[in-house]
Amino acid sequence: MKILENQKIQELFLRIGVCMAIFTLLSTVLIGIYREQAIIFALAGYSIMGLAVVWICYGYFKEQNRMLEYAVEQITEYLSGDHTVHMECDEEGEIYRLFHEINSLVDILNAHLKREESTKNFLKNTIFDISHQLKTPLAALNIYHGILEEEAEKSPTIQEFVHLSEQELDRIETLVQNLLKITKFDAGTMVLDQTEEYVQDMMESMKKSFAVRARQEEKQICLSGDARITLVCDRLWLVEAVSNLVKNALDHMQAGGSVWVEWKELSSVVQISVQDNGSGIHPEDLYHIFKRFYRSRFSQDLQGIGLGLPLVKSIVEAHHGTVQVDSALGVGTTFTLNFLIPTKL
Repeated sequence: MKILENQKIQELFLRIGVCMAIFTLLSTVLIGIYREQAIIFALAGYSIMGLAVVWICYGYFKEQNRMLEYAVEQITEYLSGDHTVHMECDEEGEIYRLFHEINSLVDILNAHLKREESTKNFLKNTIFDISHQLKTPLAALNIYHGILEEEAEKSPTIQEFVHLSEQELDRIETLVQNLLKITKFDAGTMVLDQTEEYVQDMMESMKKSFAVRARQEEKQICLSGDARITLVCDRLWLVEAVSNLVKNALDHMQAGGSVWVEWKELSSVVQISVQDNGSGIHPEDLYHIFKRFYRSRFSQDLQGIGLGLPLVKSIVEAHHGTVQVDSALGVGTTFTLNFLIPTKL
């Protein structure tokens, strides 16, 4: 049997065997001398032998438990960030074999972490280079566009095409910016500057950025919530996330529509919801809307690039929050952001 090849188990059986032999021999001698009390000596001998065997087994399993606790401590240290963890596995036995496999797994994970770190650094440098290289041609195109716009005042046809080119330039700039932002989150190079902020101040700041558009399109943005509620977050990025949701709502509603932004504090979370009475999201799309570049076959929006909602998800998750969506066709959509309150974890 393979189990008997284990030296620790061999020692356990040897100790039990020696113990049984000693007590059996001792009981036999005593019974031979004191025949009249044979039953008493037999019962006493086997009882003491049983206790001795139990004690030997207890010592064995205590040692096994100590080794398992040692393994748990080492694994916990590794999960806590100490990647130099190494378990001693020089002896024989199934547990030491397990330790050897854990050491091999640690080596493999460390190799993956090293490659991942290298990839992140490469991606970080690539992002920097791309962002630097794209700024120049985009700035030049915007300048050229401004010149063409001035020259096209007397030609309605040229004015129309200049207006279309302006829309496409805006789309390209938005696409590039969102791609860079999402890629930074993926690469782990985005550092959040988290401070305690009043949610109402952030939402009012967001509303001001859409004031002109909402007025021109005859739409409303309504805010409601307790002015005393605060949230530990990166102000710029959180406003960015909510702004993307509000922009998405404005894009999918007719004139006269409304967007309601509400915040409240529950027992363990601060909740921010963005609700609209727009066209709603088709049930088939609800499971895919956070995928990058996803375009619904039911959508009437021809300008969207499919990066706004993935960016929202990345920002919220970077704050250790969650985002939920509830929608009904022809009724509207509600996005709910939940952020844990650190002091109540």
